[in-house]
Amino acid sequence: MTTAVNKQTTNAGSKRRIRMWLFIVVLFIGWAAYTLVGKLQEQHATNARLAAIQQQLETAKTDTEALKQEIERLNDPEYISQLATKEQGMVYKGETQIQVVR
Repeated sequence: MTTAVNKQTTNAGSKRRIRMWLFIVVLFIGWAAYTLVGKLQEQHATNARLAAIQQQLETAKTDTEALKQEIERLNDPEYISQLATKEQGMVYKGETQIQVVR
């Protein structure tokens, strides 16, 4: 009878240890899943910010190129002459400016 009681207590003790071990494993897996979901959301937000910044960078590059072209054109005397005629109404001697009224 003592061996039957010892086996029963041993089984009960080992079952308790297995339940505690499983409980700890489930807690750890739950924590890992929670952390993973949080990091994935953080990564998504960071990727969205990166895309917005890259778009701003592309816009700035386009604007820079347009300004460089404008600088090149402003170094051309004929372009300056055209701007003076168009925006300021200036003309060379002997020329008359034609204005179209709509």
